[in-house]
Amino acid sequence: MRPYLRVANVFEDRIDLSDVLTMNFTPREFETFALRANDILLNEGQSLHLVGRPALYRDELPGACFQNTLVRFRCGPEVEPKFALTIFRGYMHTGKFQKIARWTTNIAHLGAQRFAEMPFPLPPLPEQRRIVAEIEKQFTRLEAGVAALRRVQANLKRYRAAVLKAACEGRLVPTEAELALSKRSAKNGAPDYETGEALLARILTKRRQNWQGPGRYKEPSAPDTAGLPLPPDGWTWARAEQLCGFITKGTTPSAEKMQSGQGEIPFIKVYNLTFTGALNSEYKPVFISRKTHEEDLARSEVRPGDILINIVGPPLGQVSIVPATITEANINQAIARFRAVLPECRKLLGIWLMAEPIIAWAMKRAKTTAGQSNLTLEHCRDLPIPLPPLAEQTRIVAEVARRLSVAEELEAVVSANLQRAIRLRQSILQKAFTGKMKP
Repeated sequence: MRPYLRVANVFEDRIDLSDVLTMNFTPREFETFALRANDILLNEGQSLHLVGRPALYRDELPGACFQNTLVRFRCGPEVEPKFALTIFRGYMHTGKFQKIARWTTNIAHLGAQRFAEMPFPLPPLPEQRRIVAEIEKQFTRLEAGVAALRRVQANLKRYRAAVLKAACEGRLVPTEAELALSKRSAKNGAPDYETGEALLARILTKRRQNWQGPGRYKEPSAPDTAGLPLPPDGWTWARAEQLCGFITKGTTPSAEKMQSGQGEIPFIKVYNLTFTGALNSEYKPVFISRKTHEEDLARSEVRPGDILINIVGPPLGQVSIVPATITEANINQAIARFRAVLPECRKLLGIWLMAEPIIAWAMKRAKTTAGQSNLTLEHCRDLPIPLPPLAEQTRIVAEVARRLSVAEELEAVVSANLQRAIRLRQSILQKAFTGKMKP
């Protein structure tokens, strides 16, 4: 039994030995497929942008062989292995491998014969080594910059979570109770503002009056507050079902009833949801007919202001508020729809559904099977939602928007610079195999 490397083990300039399989090789097979130090392995079959991904084998696993899903390149005496690796990385990043690849189903293949016929620029050996040294120097600087940008991305993600958590716990803006106390406006101990508890009673009355869900109206039960922290003064806990009309999920119609690109009614999928509250409806748009929308999927129709969350993950926590530009739409079975009884509460409800305390509550109850997390509609209806007074909600929404807009601007700058780093990497490799790197 000998270890052998597959496509799954070959990453750019890295051989991953965490999942290496073994098999029997005859002496003749071993002679054909044995690896030596400084062999270069390239992915023969991959998705289009990864086909030909090369890595240098440094004899990490003595006696190893390679599978026929890889192409092996063994350098001659006049070729510096790291230089050859640079050329192949350049071919991958600039699309040269993709141009000669052939397709089988959804996989691009880099055949050994096609690869062998590719041109290979060959400067003198001393120049190859100078080029390699210069590339390593530039890549070291570039990778340090990319690592710094990744750290900024991670910090911005943590900042966003901290803002939402502080808002959820009543620590982001002054509460109505604090403002009332500072103005000494409380009379006989009774607050002179509408508390969260009073607001909830008003919402329940309106919910009862405007009920349009299936069947006879049933008063929603109060939330289970066991294990939940005490809410700030003036707040109360509510169940999501108390704050919304009928909470439901979508259905996916048969393939012939959906069309890509354009159509009558937008059909929203999980990939259209985001972690920022925005709806990315322009990404891979799918549409259904009005007949399908009104007859087959009427129960899950979507209106402006509806809050959509994914109930199949990982990851869970994708939340989007339907914008006014989408007057009507529908959703698939992996999305739940929340429609706030009071329109004034919808923005805050959207924020809460993205907040870590609420997501954590849901994650603890999600069912996980074969790596897939699922929330039921009952989980969605049971979500504990902190309910502050309405005036306080307005301040919270404004402050969250202000802080997160700054974070989003920074994220856009970081993303632009990461894309710039990719282009710079490609430019360095392009110069390497066109002889413009060093005199």
